[in-house]
Amino acid sequence: MSNYVITISRTCGSGGSYVGEELSKMIDIKLYEQDILQLASEESGISLDLFVRTDEELKVNPLFRFSKYIYRGDLIPPSSSEFTSEENLFNYQAKVLKELAAKESYIVIGRCADFVLKNDVKLIRVFIYADKDDRIKTESDRLSISPKEAESRIDKVDKKRNEHYKYFTGNDRMDMTNYDICLNSSNLSYKNCAELITEYLKKNKII
Repeated sequence: MSNYVITISRTCGSGGSYVGEELSKMIDIKLYEQDILQLASEESGISLDLFVRTDEELKVNPLFRFSKYIYRGDLIPPSSSEFTSEENLFNYQAKVLKELAAKESYIVIGRCADFVLKNDVKLIRVFIYADKDDRIKTESDRLSISPKEAESRIDKVDKKRNEHYKYFTGNDRMDMTNYDICLNSSNLSYKNCAELITEYLKKNKII
């Protein structure tokens, strides 16, 4: 059977990473998230700290939300002053995703993988969301912060993810027509979400 990749996009606090962990155990394929940064660092020779720092920082340039880079697969050479730009850090993460897809089936959280891999491998594109009150409680409990702080964090993280996706893909991350499966984790446990995704895979003869 040919390789496939399950991409999981999510709203902050909806538990997308936890769903990925449950699914990884259920169907016995690897889950990639932050470790893509480590692999991209090794591939490029660029410091992991730079990948992590760029990944965590919020864009502050207001022009960012109105511009587009749109990933096309090119790498910027080391001789260029743009070699360590955010665009090239993204390029190397995309290169890693493509190389992994050529070798194995896997699950990946975020990384615009649904766009990056659209022409390379069989994709199952999943979106996990939840009601705002539930997301606030989840983040408040997880980080031991007040509900007000949790709501502010949720808004900032979702805004960053949406702008990041728009910049590199030209598409709207919140457009549900981008996905094959959309699940509300307010109404389902993380394990239930993983079970429904597994059932989809079986019905479509992917596993």
